[in-house]
Amino acid sequence: MGLSGDKALAKIIVVTSGKGGVGKTTSSAAIGTGIALKGHKTVIIDFDVGLRNLDLIMGCERRVVYDFVNVINKEATLSQALIKDKRTKDLFILPASQTRDKDALTTEGVQWVLEELAKEFEYIICDSPAGIEKGAQMALYFADAAIVVTNPEVSSVRDSDRILGILQSKSKRAEEGREPIEEHLLLTRYHPGRVALGEMLSVSDVEDILAIPLLGVIPESEAVLKASNQGTPVILDTESEAGLAYMDAVDRLMGEERPLRFLEVQKKGFIKRLLGVSVGIFDYFKSKSVPSSASVAKDRLQIIVAHERSKRHQPDYLPQMQQEIIDVIRKYVNIGNEDVQIQLDNTDDCSVLELNVTLPEQN
Repeated sequence: MGLSGDKALAKIIVVTSGKGGVGKTTSSAAIGTGIALKGHKTVIIDFDVGLRNLDLIMGCERRVVYDFVNVINKEATLSQALIKDKRTKDLFILPASQTRDKDALTTEGVQWVLEELAKEFEYIICDSPAGIEKGAQMALYFADAAIVVTNPEVSSVRDSDRILGILQSKSKRAEEGREPIEEHLLLTRYHPGRVALGEMLSVSDVEDILAIPLLGVIPESEAVLKASNQGTPVILDTESEAGLAYMDAVDRLMGEERPLRFLEVQKKGFIKRLLGVSVGIFDYFKSKSVPSSASVAKDRLQIIVAHERSKRHQPDYLPQMQQEIIDVIRKYVNIGNEDVQIQLDNTDDCSVLELNVTLPEQN
């Protein structure tokens, strides 16, 4: 566990996502606070150099004097830069710089800071910037575990799958051939009503696509925005569903079993309805029974993800893609394998996929 086997006792957890705006910093603050509430000395590091939002969520922005980059550049000591949380014992924050760029984070500098923190803390939570650029890769490079935060919508899930590819190939553990990073899925801004309407992917949809253990489901809640505006981690709001769901997630992270909550529509007599799809190929089928838009989105996303995963190792993925596309279309109409032709043209910087489907005549 940690940076160098037995020498480092701290567990390094990166909270990451492929897409911005999914609630990653909110989750870092809540999970770090929850772990500290259980009596473990915890530090949360803001890796989002140039933006710096963790201190706002934690309500300590006015107490920032020195930051993460100052420590890396030996312009300040860790004890000068660390901010002790006033509400939760055993919780500290290491803020990011607002005036530097992400190139200020070096592998050697980050490793040195983490090694120093590991001498004092049990858990180090790395709040990663979104995406796959340098700051995000630096945040996950030394991780023992990753919490991948995603919303139940197509682009967010797709980008999360890209992050999983980086975790599995570009972390220090991967480079050294060690045991892979422990992966967890945290689904945020979940709205059971919209799922029932077919406007949002379900929990099982996201699990099927990403195929990593589910840590928790955080319901969409006004309490999250209220807590952020007040500079208070939402996990401290024990009367809100979001706060309780985050505490459940922390319990699971610590090895405890907790049932999933807040996944069902609360309003009695709510009628599930199906949404029609009226664009493109689905015009052909609008007189037939049409599945929900979330179901269509899931099928489409599975094809995209299969394509992008296969590119990581460059096998011949066309036969698999062709079969998956056929399986999707067969939900609407009876066609054979010979009715679908796929052609892929590669150029220097992109690939163009051409799909031709021969549909039977309408009666």
